[in-house]
Amino acid sequence: MASLEYLEIETAPEPTAAVIWLHGLGASGHDFEPVIPELGLPEHAAVRFIFPHAPEIPVTINGGMVMPAWYDIKAMDIDRVIDTEQLVASAEAIAEFVTREIERGIPPEKIIIAGFSQGGAVAYQLALTYPERLAGVIGLSTYFATVDTIEVPAANTGMPISVYHGTFDPVVPESLGVRTVESLKSMGFDPEYKTFPMEHSVCLEEVLDIGRFIRRHALMS
Repeated sequence: MASLEYLEIETAPEPTAAVIWLHGLGASGHDFEPVIPELGLPEHAAVRFIFPHAPEIPVTINGGMVMPAWYDIKAMDIDRVIDTEQLVASAEAIAEFVTREIERGIPPEKIIIAGFSQGGAVAYQLALTYPERLAGVIGLSTYFATVDTIEVPAANTGMPISVYHGTFDPVVPESLGVRTVESLKSMGFDPEYKTFPMEHSVCLEEVLDIGRFIRRHALMS
């Protein structure tokens, strides 16, 4: 996969932490740009936010229409029939951003991966397989698409994980969020799971909790 285009925002000069945030199907990196001021981060926190743009590919469930997508979804049943090779390729492309942040001086333990919907499935694959342990992973209204094939390095044992879901989500049912948490626990992780009375979206209470996750796992010494 060719290098991805992206949006980059720094909250202060000389960032000491980074958040790589992946959007959902049909969206762009600009989707979560407005969230930054709502996170409630400390006034002088220096965080580099990176919002990659997914490539435009045909999506089967949308009649083959070309749109921004991290991978093709072939069927919308409860188990989601997807193109796993494309998902893994997207995770590898995002890993290049992680490596670049490390080269720019941000240690892996200060880098968080977040993803909404499709982006969350890629976030799980990337964060849990990256060869160095990252600060944590945040899954928003998403599912663990590669749970049956993923190989997690021992270094990533105990990685902080926060899972969020809307109880009225008609796109990615909450049952998939519950299943994700159960799968992560069976792998030895201890994910936090929080739900909100919303559909396939985000809400302010959730955003504030994400801000607390960032403070706790990427900004604390």
